[in-house]
Amino acid sequence: MSDAQAPGASSRAPVALPDIFFTFLLIGATSFGGGVVAYLRNGLVVSKQWFDEEEFLSLLEISQALPGLNATNMAVVAGDRLRGPAGAAAAFAGITLPGSLLVFVLGVLYAANHSNPEVNGVLHGVAAASVGLLAAVTLQVGHRQFEHLRDIAIIAAVIIMVSVLHLPLPLVLLIVAPIAIFLYRPHPERPLAPDRSGHDNKPAD
Repeated sequence: MSDAQAPGASSRAPVALPDIFFTFLLIGATSFGGGVVAYLRNGLVVSKQWFDEEEFLSLLEISQALPGLNATNMAVVAGDRLRGPAGAAAAFAGITLPGSLLVFVLGVLYAANHSNPEVNGVLHGVAAASVGLLAAVTLQVGHRQFEHLRDIAIIAAVIIMVSVLHLPLPLVLLIVAPIAIFLYRPHPERPLAPDRSGHDNKPAD
């Protein structure tokens, strides 16, 4: 997706490639585990204000529907929205560079100290913190999905399929996506349902 194709790109001031790179570099260097989504939201929405909440949620939905890591998917999609392919490359390089270097160093250290109980204790603490970050970003970004029974039913169905039935994620997507498209399809005979920002999506005159 190029700048010309991105929704709202014409009203958004161009973002310098070094700014994109260093923003994602900082996110990649300071985020931990699955909680990276919280850092992405804070950096892109709260700090830089490159996207609003609705745009960020849309980017997150696209990233989660694609194969691969959500963080790198999000960086590529967001960078492309900001500056096209060059922005995608800058964002990808920025978010992956710190983790790649850190994992290499920690891998060497862990190989030499994996039997140390203190090291294992630190890893358990990091895992617990990641769970807390995931819970926090779920409430921050997805709280609007808990306002309607239809949304809650889809969330519950996905949790059951993944956590209870242990179905593969691609199969879950193949099952849920057609149902969600059918449930959320626009009806020309009546106004569209309010969007996540609380405003009515009424057909243009």
